[in-house]
Amino acid sequence: MSLTSLLMDPESRRMATTQEIATAQGMAKAQDMLTALLPPKGLLLDAMGTLIGLRHSVGHTYAALAANHGLSVSATAIDAVFPRIHRQAPPLAFPGLDGAALESAERQWWADCIAAALAAAGLEEPLPAALADDLFDRFAQADLWRVYDDVAAPLERWHRRGLRLAVVSNFDGRLVGLLRDLGLADWISVVVVSSAAGAAKPDPAPFALALDQLGLSAAQAWHVGDSPEDELGARAAGLACLRIRRP
Repeated sequence: MSLTSLLMDPESRRMATTQEIATAQGMAKAQDMLTALLPPKGLLLDAMGTLIGLRHSVGHTYAALAANHGLSVSATAIDAVFPRIHRQAPPLAFPGLDGAALESAERQWWADCIAAALAAAGLEEPLPAALADDLFDRFAQADLWRVYDDVAAPLERWHRRGLRLAVVSNFDGRLVGLLRDLGLADWISVVVVSSAAGAAKPDPAPFALALDQLGLSAAQAWHVGDSPEDELGARAAGLACLRIRRP
């Protein structure tokens, strides 16, 4: 289901939503939930893979900046290992930290992930600290990202209709600036990132935090995301989850 499909007429949207929830929980339970849920008062939205994506692969950017530091590593090799490295990393979540301490922890988390990915891709030299910092800063720049074509119009329409919108993402503090610079911030009331929330999806805590900041209960909102972590976390938080499946 795409974001655009959520703008269909109410009966078609009800049928589509029933199918999505039924996949996870069974048709009978889906019908019971829909009776209580429709129409929602708010939406929780994943970011990467749902609203925005990279213009180039991770490997492309890592290899290009590594070359600036005199290091040669294959972009293709990085792309082959990065999903596994990222998946095996500890949660990007730092309970009790904020401000400069939080950003320092975020940078170190990504430095460890970058070092592991480059080493697995064949880099024998230690990761220069300056390269890790350069990559962290580069991925904070909006020109590296794109808003998916089916995103802006639905967000604007939902905002006009009075739906309260929040982003819930397994990411870090850079996301706030990215959403602003990509032109999405005006439609979004709340941004919850796992690093600051102290827990990452599929933990239900980031969803609960977003709901609290929106002033909504789980029965008044849906979550829209693209990953198993979105579905599992939303379900644990008592939310219906609409799963985006992009090419």
